[in-house]
Amino acid sequence: MSDWKSDLDAFVTETMAFAKSVKIEVDRPQPQPKEVVERIGLNQLDYGGKERDEIKKRVESFRVHQERFIREREDYAASMLRRINPVTKA
Repeated sequence: MSDWKSDLDAFVTETMAFAKSVKIEVDRPQPQPKEVVERIGLNQLDYGGKERDEIKKRVESFRVHQERFIREREDYAASMLRRINPVTKA
């Protein structure tokens, strides 16, 4: 049983020695300078002012509805608690 362990240890030692003896040099390419491209005739991008305004209006409308629903839900819960409160105290 120890036969394969000693073989494994010898193989690892031999592999490590081989890896240390091999030296590889990698030639890395030098980065090329980037060319500067002149931008002629490019205008500022227009992101659609009309559409943006419409989106803002819709979002605001949605917020108003959500606030109304929250308020109605809280009012309903408060009214139910007022109705239940006298019954639970009796």
